[in-house]
Amino acid sequence: MTDMMTSSFQYFFKLVGVFFVLYLIGYATFLFMSVTVGTSTLYSARRRNMLKNELRDNFYVPISVIVPAYNEEVTIVSTVKSLLDLHYNIYEIIVVDDGSSDKTCEAVKKAFSMMRINRPIQRRVPCKQVRYVYETTGFKVPITLISKENGGKADALNMGINASRYPYFLCLDADSVLQHDSLEKIVRPVLENSEVVAVGGAVRPSNGTEMKGGRVVSYHMPKKLLPAMQVLEYDRSFLASRILFDKFNGNLIISGAFGLFKKSVVVAAGGYDVTTMGEDMELAIKLHVFCREHGMPYRMCYAPDAICWSQVPETLHDMMKQRRRWHIGLFQSMMTHRRIAANSKYGPVSFLSYFYFLLYELFSPYIEVFGVITMVIAMLLDFLNVPFMILFMGIYIVYSAIMSLTAFFARVHTIDLKLAVGDVIKAVALCAIEVSCLRFILAWVRATSLIGYRRGKNKWGKSKRKTISYK
Repeated sequence: MTDMMTSSFQYFFKLVGVFFVLYLIGYATFLFMSVTVGTSTLYSARRRNMLKNELRDNFYVPISVIVPAYNEEVTIVSTVKSLLDLHYNIYEIIVVDDGSSDKTCEAVKKAFSMMRINRPIQRRVPCKQVRYVYETTGFKVPITLISKENGGKADALNMGINASRYPYFLCLDADSVLQHDSLEKIVRPVLENSEVVAVGGAVRPSNGTEMKGGRVVSYHMPKKLLPAMQVLEYDRSFLASRILFDKFNGNLIISGAFGLFKKSVVVAAGGYDVTTMGEDMELAIKLHVFCREHGMPYRMCYAPDAICWSQVPETLHDMMKQRRRWHIGLFQSMMTHRRIAANSKYGPVSFLSYFYFLLYELFSPYIEVFGVITMVIAMLLDFLNVPFMILFMGIYIVYSAIMSLTAFFARVHTIDLKLAVGDVIKAVALCAIEVSCLRFILAWVRATSLIGYRRGKNKWGKSKRKTISYK
């Protein structure tokens, strides 16, 4: 290798190293800001008792709870039972069976003694054909079961919107359960501000959690390592960035597992996009665009104390499939609405939220994988200051692990959960592994997710389900 080539390679690797260091510093700075703001917000609300324990008098917003389901016979009955235990007066439950090949529909019909009815459903947003409609009024609130042609999750949600009676709807995954007070807490932003068009709740992994009557009666970190690491990941994500973005009305994601929407605005915007894998993010961005382009004053909020408990994948294979779907959905949403980038019409959503998701979510796996590969090549060519790089990466891992633990313990403490000593030890032991090892495994999965993604793009992504521990 000539001196000129050597010098060129050294300069290239130096530039790559500087960029990678700046990228990690930028992410670490954002993580510090978001965790600090998120933790402060939770504890301030707790101290001031801003969120009252009960809604007064009859100030309830009627809500249609929509549960899209595909091959969920293992979990669907427990999910509906949890909804019947909600401390709320005016709501309905709509289960949409999207052409399941298992006994999802039969399980719901049998558990709740449902009868087939003839009910016309007006198509205000596009969806596949209805097969059968079942109803029961023998419980606290009406329960409707719709069997339809398979069309994907977004299509099932659109069917639920079309069948809903009330002005607000809440979407809930069929493998999830709500705490007894989650509905009244997620609706509070609507009661406080009439301009609110969407509210996202907090999602926590239910693996290792036992619930009874809508209350957590036993909480432990999951026994398996992979779901235990996802507990740390979820708490960091839902506590941190979403609270920070909420400060300037900049949230681009209302979780598909637990989100409340104003039906009239969603219908006017065209409902869920049935061509995307990331229907939740696509709808959130669409609502930002729709409201701003039509000059509507609006708010999209995050309710951190409204808790949904949802199953997370317990095998690496299932988790890789899930994260692949998420990244494809992110890509589709960002590309579909790319016109909002650096466009003053869309305010902070354009200049802050969009570019954060572009750099640290969409492009991050490619940057991280490229950085790791470059470091290995530089080390083999003896162009890398190995001790410095090890020290830098060590500091970054410890820093990120501390941020993860801060978010985890703040979340546990502010919702009054008790941790056993073994759970504390497990959280501390796994935080560095989650940040270093699992993060880069998932970075590779996300970096390769767009290969052949158009095949089966509207199909449900499924993981192996376990019976929900709900009584």
